[in-house]
Amino acid sequence: MSHQTRPELDGRVAVVTGAASGIGKAIATTLARAGAAVAIADLDLNGARAVAGDIELEGGRAMGVKMDVADEAGVDRNFDAVAAKFGGIDILISNAGIQIVNPIENFSFADWRKVLAVHLDGAFLTTRAALRYMYRHEARGGVIIYTGSVHSHEASPLKSAYVAAKHGLLGLARVVAKEGAAHGVRSHVVCPGFVRTPLVDKQIPEQAREKGISESEVISKVMLGETVDGQFTTVDEVAQTVLFLAAFPSAALTGQSIIVSHGWHMQ
Repeated sequence: MSHQTRPELDGRVAVVTGAASGIGKAIATTLARAGAAVAIADLDLNGARAVAGDIELEGGRAMGVKMDVADEAGVDRNFDAVAAKFGGIDILISNAGIQIVNPIENFSFADWRKVLAVHLDGAFLTTRAALRYMYRHEARGGVIIYTGSVHSHEASPLKSAYVAAKHGLLGLARVVAKEGAAHGVRSHVVCPGFVRTPLVDKQIPEQAREKGISESEVISKVMLGETVDGQFTTVDEVAQTVLFLAAFPSAALTGQSIIVSHGWHMQ
């Protein structure tokens, strides 16, 4: 492989949703380099296959699957396909997400439902599908990690659905930690600050328009104003945190919210 592999996750099988780009792609690549077989799950099948192909070129094991995380039958079918190919499922990274920015009084119910469907329905459906396999092989244990946000703890104007959904992931993760313990399953929420992805880039002009400020002010004041160093969180910083939690050997760490935000939010 062109990148040196590490043995932390040898023999493990991971599903990463929203993994054709951005944070999900970085997580999938990092888990593969740690030895896991990785399913790249995304609405963008071509993108998912491209990421899987890159992993395989490095000598890893991967497959790309087209997954709408809010489609119950499709989620179950895809998890069956992953387990059939790789022999089980040990790690779920529930990462798929969308963002819609609007004041509450202008926020359409359709948009509210769309955001919650991806973040919460998707987290529930993929969790349920993963647990069914993890519980069958509880001697192997398992871990489910949700991509939350600083907005799992903080609120910002214009993001009612997103903030509500990200808060909801904390509750789901804590229930998974309680229920899963008897089966060797742990759970966590990784909460990044602003990461310079297409999702964030799209918000910059939207927030500038809604707040009546320049795009540079959105970046320096709205997005990075509360950090200790004025820096965006990177996809690699998030991915390395996920790897640490996925490889952690016991339930000494479970049900936790880990904030990766350059000091924006501290707890």
